Amino acid sequence: MAVLGLASQAQAFEIQAGDVNADIYGYARLTATYDINEKITGDNSTLAGDFGKVSGSDNEGHFDASATQSRIGVKASLPQDFKITVEGDFASGGNFRLRHAFGEYNGILAGQTWSNYNSFTGNTPTLDFNGSAGWAGYQLRTAQLRYTTGGLSVSVEDPKGSLDGTTIVVNGDEVDTDKDTMPAFTARYEGSADALSFAVAGLLKQNAYENEVNDTDDTAMGYGMFGAAKFKASDMVSIQGALNYTDGANAYLYQSGSADAYLDGEDLETISGYGASIGTSLSLGNGRSVNLTYGMVELDVENDGDEETRSNIIANYMWTPVKSVMMGVEYQYWKTETKGGDSEDANRLMFAAQYNF
Repeated sequence: MAVLGLASQAQAFEIQAGDVNADIYGYARLTATYDINEKITGDNSTLAGDFGKVSGSDNEGHFDASATQSRIGVKASLPQDFKITVEGDFASGGNFRLRHAFGEYNGILAGQTWSNYNSFTGNTPTLDFNGSAGWAGYQLRTAQLRYTTGGLSVSVEDPKGSLDGTTIVVNGDEVDTDKDTMPAFTARYEGSADALSFAVAGLLKQNAYENEVNDTDDTAMGYGMFGAAKFKASDMVSIQGALNYTDGANAYLYQSGSADAYLDGEDLETISGYGASIGTSLSLGNGRSVNLTYGMVELDVENDGDEETRSNIIANYMWTPVKSVMMGVEYQYWKTETKGGDSEDANRLMFAAQYNF
C-alpha cells in the first residue's frame, strides 16, 4: 500500500477512549521531479504528470519539489461494529483537502471514498500520484451510498462527467446548461482463486442538458464496464492489468480527459472510448522492487485534429530499507496522438521519499 501512495496503518497511533478505539495514521512525503522536455506537471501540487500539458513545447529542463502529498487520517471503531474514517492531504496548494469521510455499519457505507466503479487489483505501483493511463474505472473518490456483501458491492454515487458544446452566453456571462438528473449506479465483484485476483464492474449514468433560452433539452444514457486482474507468477514476479470500456461515461475512463457527450444541434451524442494497462512487478528481496507498466486510452473522435490516444510508460525502482520507510526513483514517458496522426511526447524523472506512521 505504501508504494501505491496509500498510507500504511501498520504503525498507526492507537487511542482508546471509553468504547471508542481510534487509529491516527498517515505519512510525510517528499516528491521531486525533473521534466526533461517541457513541464507537464499538473495543476495540483503533487507534481503528478498531466497529459493535458503535453504540447510539444521546446522549453526544456524543469525541476520541482513538493511535500504537499503528505496526508493524515483517523479511523475509529465504535460499539456494535460501527466504523468511521476521515482522511485528508495537502495536495491542494498546501491547503488541507478532504479525501475520505465515511461511516460503515452492517455492510452499508455512506460518505465519500473511492468510487465503487474502481479497482486497484490490476494497478502496477508507481511513484507518480496519478499513475498509469487505462487503470480500471474512476481512480478517485466520490460521495456515495454503498452496500457490500461478500465480494459483491453496489452503490448509488454522485455522478461525474462533462458535456461539450452546452455552454451558452446570457447577458454577457457564460452559463452551463448541462445538469445531473440522476445519480450514477454501479456494481462490482472482486474475488480470488489461488494465485489470481480479479475484479469486474459496471456503471450506468445519465447525461442531460436544458437550454431555457432556446427551450431545448435532451438526455443520453452513458455506461461503462471493466475487468482487472493480478496473477502472482511466483514469490518474486506478478503480472497485472485492466481493460475498461465506456460510452457516454468517459470521466470513468481513467486519464482520457474527454467529455462524456457533445451537443450536435439540439441532440446529445455520446463519445465512446476504451483503456487498457499492463504491468509487471519484480521483488528483489530486502525491501527492493522493480515495476514496469504501460497504459493507454483511445477515444472514438470525429476530426483529424482531435486528440485520439493517450499513453504512458512508467518504470521505477523502490526500496524499503526499514518498515514504514519507502524511497524510489522513476522514469516516465508520456505521449498524445490525434486521429490524423500528429503526436507529441515528453520524458520526466521522479524521486520520492515517504515515511509512514
